[in-house]
Formats: sequence, structure tokens, C-alpha cells
Amino acid sequence: MPTGLRIGHGYDVHRLTQGRKLILGGVEIPWELGLLGHSDADVVTHAIMDALLGAAGLWDIGHAFPDNDPALKDISSMILLERTVELIRAKGFQTVNVDATIVAQRPKLAPYIPQMRENIACRLGIPADQVNIKATTEEGLSFTGSGEGMAAHSVALLEKISL
Repeated sequence: MPTGLRIGHGYDVHRLTQGRKLILGGVEIPWELGLLGHSDADVVTHAIMDALLGAAGLWDIGHAFPDNDPALKDISSMILLERTVELIRAKGFQTVNVDATIVAQRPKLAPYIPQMRENIACRLGIPADQVNIKATTEEGLSFTGSGEGMAAHSVALLEKISL
């Protein structure tokens, strides 16, 4: 018999470029490069959103928030995360926890992770200790290791709620 628990996986990637702010987990990180995208290109928040949407059976971030929608141009991913929470709640789910990994060679992200966790937990309506964010490098390998871009993976656990 189903328990009402659902798990989803999310993945996102964005190219690094000049002239853009680097936003991760809703935190502006001082650095010479930013992520290229239609919204603010917050790769970790996008991966979390994909995991949430997937767990709820709501396709993915591109389906929910298309990159050809002019209303979404340069929008904060924190707003998109709030809208994602509304979508999963409408399907009768709430977030139990999320776990995400940012893959980036530079900059060092450890000092910013506590604020990322707080920002995401606040939008999800859960305690910060139910949001885990980690960062890793790829030891100079791949597009993330060469500094061409950043990627993020996430898993999310949802539980069915009574509406």
C-alpha cells in the first residue's frame, strides 16, 4: 500500500558568463562571472525545483516555467520556487526535505551555504535543517572543472497532505 511519500530528482546546468550576477540559493555571491539564463539562472534552486516538480508528477521546470515566457525574463528563482511550492501544494503534497549538490570549480561556496539553506527553507516552509546543500568540484575535469559552467543535482522528498 502506498505511504504517501514521493521522491524526485532534479538536475540543472548553466554556462558562466561575464556581465551577470552569480546567484545561488537566492544569495548573490561576489565573483567576476555569473550564470547565463532566462531567469537569474540560480542553478541550485532550479535543480531543487525540478526535484520537487518531479516528485509531484508535474514534469519539470521548463514545462512549468518556459524560457520563452517574457514575464519570466530575469525573474528571481526564489519567486519561481514559491510558485513551485504552490503547484505541489495544489497537487496535495508538502516538502519533507531536500538535498542538493552544487558542482563548481570556483568560487568557494562554503561561506554562503548557510544563507542558501535559510532562503530555500523559508520558501519551502520547512526548517533549515531539512534543507541540505553541498558544493563540490570536479578536480578540473568536465565543463564545470574548466570553469565553463556550473551544475547542480537535487533530490526531494514529498508527503501527501489532506486538502
